[in-house]
Amino acid sequence: MVTVDGEDELSKVAESSPELIMMDMNLPMLAGWEATRRLKADDATRTIPVIALTANAMGGDREKALETDCDDYDTKPVDLERLLGKIQALPQG
Repeated sequence: MVTVDGEDELSKVAESSPELIMMDMNLPMLAGWEATRRLKADDATRTIPVIALTANAMGGDREKALETDCDDYDTKPVDLERLLGKIQALPQG
């Protein structure tokens, strides 16, 4: 599933219950930071793992993503091998 903004993300996640969310943190209308907070606050979606994907590679961005309840963080451009390792390291539920 591909979404165009944070609001779209929330509605599509509610409809489809994905096994993993790759959240762009710089989405229009509703940023990925806030969309993740809302997903993790909802009993129906809180257990879905979220990996933050962002071009932000500034000091503190990883910590901010984890404080937002993302399960992990990765930067763009994506290194597929690194990202797959992070996905495989997620707790299996």
